[in-house]
Amino acid sequence: MKTIPLGHSDLHVTPICLGTMTFGEQVAEADAHAILSRSLERGVNFIDTAEMYAVPARADTCGATETIIGRWFAKNPGARQKLVLATKVAGPSRGMPWIRQGAGMTAADIVASCEGSLRRLQTDVIDLYQIHWPERHVPAFGTKYYDPAKETTQTPIHEQLQALAGLVKAGKVRHIGLSNETPYGVHEFVRLAEQHGLPRVATVQNPYCLINRSYENALDESCHRLGVSLLAYSPLGFGLLTGKYDASGIDGPDAPQGARIASYASVRQQRWGRPEALAAARRYNALARAHGLTPAQLALAFCYTKWQVASTIIGVTSLAQLDDDLDAWGTTLSPELLAQIDAIRWELGDPAI
Repeated sequence: MKTIPLGHSDLHVTPICLGTMTFGEQVAEADAHAILSRSLERGVNFIDTAEMYAVPARADTCGATETIIGRWFAKNPGARQKLVLATKVAGPSRGMPWIRQGAGMTAADIVASCEGSLRRLQTDVIDLYQIHWPERHVPAFGTKYYDPAKETTQTPIHEQLQALAGLVKAGKVRHIGLSNETPYGVHEFVRLAEQHGLPRVATVQNPYCLINRSYENALDESCHRLGVSLLAYSPLGFGLLTGKYDASGIDGPDAPQGARIASYASVRQQRWGRPEALAAARRYNALARAHGLTPAQLALAFCYTKWQVASTIIGVTSLAQLDDDLDAWGTTLSPELLAQIDAIRWELGDPAI
């Protein structure tokens, strides 16, 4: 895999990124370290984490993923220098008061969160520091419509950028990014950065997969014209697009044991647990098999080959899953198959939005 630049930054990453939110919950530390080592051995130079991980979020695992990665760095001298390291500052609480005392995300919160991440990761600098979700109210995480009546913002985007600029100036952060953002948010961060000489966002990390292509509803144009790169997360739709739930459904005695949606009621209550999401996934999975592909090969190749995607974030719980996801690189999809994918989307929309 050749590396590609992120936005207007000097970061060059592989088009596959290792996501780590399973570390510390579904994946024990020793297994996580094995996955990190195998990923690096196979040429992946990009890993992504967040202060709130592991997921599903709980008070006693908050920060666990960064701690596991930091211990791996300590055990593997030289590994840090080979990797582009991305992490995230959590936005307003969203029912997680253990992240910080206040309900918002102030400039001081951003700085304090960065210091905590640096400490847990055992590193002097974060290559890409992202705002995990907007400080203002936005339709995200399964909310489809914007509602101005729910607005509670307290920290203007300009203040957020100034705090991030301070971290860049101090040498603690190299570049900045966004996550779960909207076209307005990306435009406003770029506009204010250019107007005030502040750091420019290099990336936006949003969901993008066969059952959630909402990024293609205007945000793709915004990012293309502004030079902001997409980091696509949940390319396998939390496992729905692997086919493992096709026969059993997402819960009950026949559901795959240890799989994320089957294991956690909190996940089943979110966008990935909707009946419509599973119904759409079954259609795409059947399409994959009809074309001689596994469902995961189709779903990953869709992201790996789309012009909109700079790097696809894969989350795994085993070395076997990691190898399968990496081996899918190079799979091509014919124009006829892509047309059939679009036809299903036209019919079923984006059920996991």
